[in-house]
This record gives sequence, structure tokens and C-alpha cells, in this order.
Amino acid sequence: MKCDEIFAALAMLEKERGIPQDFMMGKIIQALTAAYKRDHEGVENVIVDVDEDKRDLRMYVQKEIVDEVEDPANQISLEDARAMSAKNEVGGIVNIPVTNMEFGRIAAGNGKQVIIQGLREAEHGMIYDEFNSKQHEILTGTVTRIDERNGNVILRIGNNGETTEAMLTANEQVPGETLVEGQMVKVYLVDVHSTTRGPRVLISRTHPGLVKRLFELEVPEIYDGTVEIRSVAREAGSRTKMAVWSADENVDPIGACVGQRGARVNAIVEELRGEKIDIIKYSENPAEFIAAALAPADVVDVILADEGKSCRVLVPDDQLSLAIGKVGQNARLAARLTGYKIDIKPESYDGE
Repeated sequence: MKCDEIFAALAMLEKERGIPQDFMMGKIIQALTAAYKRDHEGVENVIVDVDEDKRDLRMYVQKEIVDEVEDPANQISLEDARAMSAKNEVGGIVNIPVTNMEFGRIAAGNGKQVIIQGLREAEHGMIYDEFNSKQHEILTGTVTRIDERNGNVILRIGNNGETTEAMLTANEQVPGETLVEGQMVKVYLVDVHSTTRGPRVLISRTHPGLVKRLFELEVPEIYDGTVEIRSVAREAGSRTKMAVWSADENVDPIGACVGQRGARVNAIVEELRGEKIDIIKYSENPAEFIAAALAPADVVDVILADEGKSCRVLVPDDQLSLAIGKVGQNARLAARLTGYKIDIKPESYDGE
């Protein structure tokens, strides 16, 4: 049966939206086959033959040649089979053509619906592939809607021409940050899930990865690998600690991140709406690393436990509160940054 309109529609979809014709044709064949089986109970094997050059589709029901027919939907007698071709034998398979009239009725009833559904699936697949390749990267989104009931924010995010909506949930927003419709914000792409309603993009403004990626964008030495970010601990909206390191002795990793007159780090602080950022030098020596992580407090001594990742840190008596930080924040971030459980004591502590 000539299907010029279907082939023309598929060619247009491939040209305008980049959806391969063979993908859409596969969806059409699948739907036509299912529709025929639905109308003809018991039929097991239906094939659709595609001739792209002639823009022609033909449907056949495959039947087994038998001496005595017990299942008319899937079997044909040897006598009837030989009426089609004298070469047919018992045990063979013949293709019984579905009439153009019946095939045309099935195609007309399913073609448009299948193209629409297939188009939706293809677009979802393209969006999923595009955003899945950008996991753990920064994307820029535009606030399109704010749910006043739960505080969730809907963003329109795009990448290389593909766009989708993503929800920035209230718990992934920076505390105290107010977003407004039309505002452009940078978000961290945490994950992408494929669902029946299309790709679900999980984004965050609180993830430590956002800080890491912002520094990669702002500091050329991090982007080219001269300076490495070894660890990040963050309490979004308040404070971040970041450990950096460089194999090049001529490069100051902290200075590279801070930039001339603080230009680089200040640009990131501005993007994060004033969040404080402590940049410390990473060390393979755990005691040195832990001492640096507790900045701005001075550390007198770090005593590592014989087993496990825990330690006791002694600080000057007058800096105990500074080392611990407001509501324990400095000690908490240092512990996350280093991976050690840190017990902070004043220098006068006698061990009792």
C-alpha cells in the first residue's frame, strides 16, 4: 500500500527535529502489528514489509503449512498453500498478504496516533541522553514558576538546543536565598531519571559539587589540572571549606583559587549570595590536613587515634570557641572535609 504521507512526515521529522526515520518507522510497524493482532484474535505472527524506495508498506500473516488445520489463525492446509505455490511443503511457512483495504483501515486508525506517541518518546529520549551526559555539571536555568505552597521552584533549563523543565525543591535551595520569576540561576545537575512522563532532571543549589564546578569555571589552573580540588564540605548559604593541592611546586593552589585581590573567589561568593569560602591546602599528612581544616583557629597539636579515622586536637584556650565555631560549624565542616572524627580540646586539657 502506498504510504507517501507517512514517509514524507518521517523525513520532515528527521530534518526538523533530528529524529531518525528508522526509529519512527519501528514505532509505526509495532503499532500496526499490535492493531492487527487486536482485531484478529489468536494470530501470532504478523510482519510488515517496508520498501523505502517505493514508499510502500505491506502486511503479511505468517502461517505454518500442515496436513490438517487445527489453528486457522496460524495454520494453512497443504492444499491451500500449494494453490499459492507448488513448491510449498508441510512444515514450511507462507506469508498471507493482508488486503490493502484492511491494511489501509488499520494504518489510518493508528498512523497519526503512533507518530505523535513516537515523536514524544523520541524527544524524551533525546532530552534524556543530552542531560544525562551533563550529570555533575553546572547548567543555567530560568525561573518560570514558584509554588508558594511548598516553596518548590520550576526552572527551564537548556543544553545544546534541548530544553526541559526541572524542579528545584525547597530542600535543594540555599537557605535565605529568594528566587523570582525570570531570574537566571546556576544549578548543579545531580541526576537524570527516565520516567513514563519524560526525563526527570534532579538539580541542586546546595550540593558541594556546585562550588567545585564554579571554581573550575573561574580558575584556569583547576580547569587545566594544575590545581586539584581534593575535598569540599559545605553548609549551603553559610560556609564552605575546600581543600586544594598542586603537584607543581611553583604554583600556590590557594593563591590561584583566591585570585588577584580576591577576584576569583569573590566572583563565586557573589554567585552563592555571600556564602563564606575557606580555602585550605590539602596534605597527605593527616595531622597537617586536620590542622589546616580547622582554620581560622590555630592548632597546637593533633593526636591521631591508634585505630580508625579519629583524632584529638589541642588548640589555645582562647581559641576553643573559634575552632569549634558557631553552633559547631567549623569543627563539623573540618570533620567532613578530612573524613576524621575530631575531638577539640583546649591546650590546658589534662586528659581527664
